[in-house]
Amino acid sequence: MQVTIHTDNHIENSDRRETYFNEVINQKLKRFDDFITALEVHVTDENSKDRTGNADIRCQIEARINGKSPLSATCHADTVEKAIGGCIEKIKHALEHTYDKMRSH
Repeated sequence: MQVTIHTDNHIENSDRRETYFNEVINQKLKRFDDFITALEVHVTDENSKDRTGNADIRCQIEARINGKSPLSATCHADTVEKAIGGCIEKIKHALEHTYDKMRSH
C-alpha cells in the first residue's frame, strides 16, 4: 500500500513525523494491505497557525481500492495527531464495511 501525506503550509511536516504517521497508518490498516492500492492523507489547519480554535486541524484520508470507487473519511481535531488518529478509525470502519460486503457476495 502506497501512503502519501500532504500538509498545507501551516502544518509542520518533518521526516520523523511523516515516518511516524506512515507506521501508524500501516499498522492500523495492515489487514487491508492487498485491498488498498494507495492512500492519500491531507492535513490542513483551517484557521492558520496564528489563530487557535477547537478542532481547526482537518484530516482527510482517501483510500483507493482495487476495482472499487475510492473511500474517503474526514476528521477535525485540535491536534494533528488526534485528527489523523480519528480519521484512520473512520476510514478503517468504512474499509471493514466495504471489504466484508465484497467477501459476502
